[in-house]
Amino acid sequence: MNVYRFSSLVPYKKGLELQRRLRALHEMDADRGDDLILLEHEPVYTIGRTRDHHSLGAAAHLPSPVYEIHRGGQATYHGPGQLTGYPIVDLNRRRKDIHAYVACLEKALIAACAHWGVQAASREGLTGVWVGVRKLASIGIGVRKWVTAHGFAVNVTPVSLPPFRHIIPCGLDGVVMTCLQNEGAICSTEEFSAVLAPCLESILEAEMPVRG
Repeated sequence: MNVYRFSSLVPYKKGLELQRRLRALHEMDADRGDDLILLEHEPVYTIGRTRDHHSLGAAAHLPSPVYEIHRGGQATYHGPGQLTGYPIVDLNRRRKDIHAYVACLEKALIAACAHWGVQAASREGLTGVWVGVRKLASIGIGVRKWVTAHGFAVNVTPVSLPPFRHIIPCGLDGVVMTCLQNEGAICSTEEFSAVLAPCLESILEAEMPVRG
C-alpha cells in the first residue's frame, strides 16, 4: 500500500485533486497497488450528492465552506484534530463488493482504536465506528469504475468536535460525536495514522485479497 501523509493542514480542494490523480493512475494501470491518503483538512463541511440537505442546517451561516461531493451520506465536518483517510482501492483487483469494502474500513478503524486502548465497534444498521452510542468515526465513499475514493474521518482530539454542533452529523438527530482522546487514548493524529495504515492493509488482504 502506498501511503501519503501530510504534516500540515490540507485545503479540501487539494485533497480532492490528489484523489482524482490517483484514481486516474489506477484506471491506466490495472496492477497498481492500493493508495492511502492520510491528512488533516483545513475546516470544511461536506455532504454527499443528495437533494436532502437538511443535515447542513442553516448552511449559509456555517462557519466554514461547504462542498457537495460524489460520495454517499449526509453532512459531516473535516478539520484540525481529525484524521481523514482516502483509500484509493481498485475493487476490480479484489472483489466488487462495496459492503465488504466498507466493513474493512470499519474493522481497520476498530483495530487501530484497540491499539490505543479504545474499545470501539460498529453498530447494526449504521455506518461508521462508535464507542457505545457516541460516534467516533464517519465513513462515506464514492466508487467509479470500481475504483474507490473518499473514505473515513476519525476524531482524535477534542478540537475536532465543536464544529459538529452546527450540523446534524451524518443526518442522525441527537447523535453525540466523540474523539479518541476523550475516550482515553493518548495519541496524536500522526501517531494514530501510523497504526491505522498497516491495520487497513492487513485487513484488506485478509478480507478482500487480490485475485490471482
